[in-house]
Amino acid sequence: MKYFGRFVYRAVLSSCNNGGFLSKPYNSHTAVRGIYIYRRLLFSSSSTEQSSGLTGSTSLKSSSLGLSQLNPFRGRFRKLNRMLSSLHRRSMFIQTQSTPNPASLMFYPGKSVMDTGSADFPNARSAMSSPLAKTLFGIDGITRVFYGSDFVTVTKSEDTSWDFLKPEIFAAMMDFYSSGQPLFLDSDSAASMDTSIHEDDSETVAMIKELLETRIRPAVQDDGGDIEYVGFDQDTGIVKLRMQGACSGCPSSSVTLKSGIENMLMHYVPEVKGVEQELDEEDESISLSGAPHE
Repeated sequence: MKYFGRFVYRAVLSSCNNGGFLSKPYNSHTAVRGIYIYRRLLFSSSSTEQSSGLTGSTSLKSSSLGLSQLNPFRGRFRKLNRMLSSLHRRSMFIQTQSTPNPASLMFYPGKSVMDTGSADFPNARSAMSSPLAKTLFGIDGITRVFYGSDFVTVTKSEDTSWDFLKPEIFAAMMDFYSSGQPLFLDSDSAASMDTSIHEDDSETVAMIKELLETRIRPAVQDDGGDIEYVGFDQDTGIVKLRMQGACSGCPSSSVTLKSGIENMLMHYVPEVKGVEQELDEEDESISLSGAPHE
């Protein structure tokens, strides 16, 4: 039985390596199939011997032989998986693009990031629902993360340099996309739906949301940021918006808010009298501490 097992094993390997029926082409799938056939033959042979009155020692030897021969292949398969994962990481080409905010940089992974909408993470606490954002906040010096349609905007603190941060951000993004993890642990918290038009929205609010979604938001996202609709006061005619991504804390955000967004909304919606920025908790604390904020 021992010699028969070796003979079958060598025959299977020879078929895999020399153009046999198991090698079209030779890959891990055909090798696994060959080993599967080999184990089936051993099993059927041992079953035949047991039924003919032989002791169970021969069957045990055959089984142990098969497992011992399989051990090298298990190691090779693990090595092959590691090589494929490494090749996938190397095949990614992440591009960067500057923004009007010198503290923010856009990273393009070469694939879709958000299918619809966008997502903003102003602090590490808000990033718990996204494995990628959580990993990026684990890098010293990262203060904000934003997801766009095909890019990720990362904002840093003033005392850190992009020369040191970019390699770590590249590695974090490559590891994430090669791992196959979802972008969000909870699909309900994926995209913000602030500009969705509801049944109880007035005609004025519906027009404001439509303008923000179709005219203003695409232009703002080109600079690595976004705007979030907070509300509209019909008594004062003030629209409240929250700046996200690279637009948050950007030196030119006030110009964008007043000269761009406010003028467009007032032109198309006569009920709008002005636009004000709603600050995040972090921005409010900076403003109260006396640090300049535009």
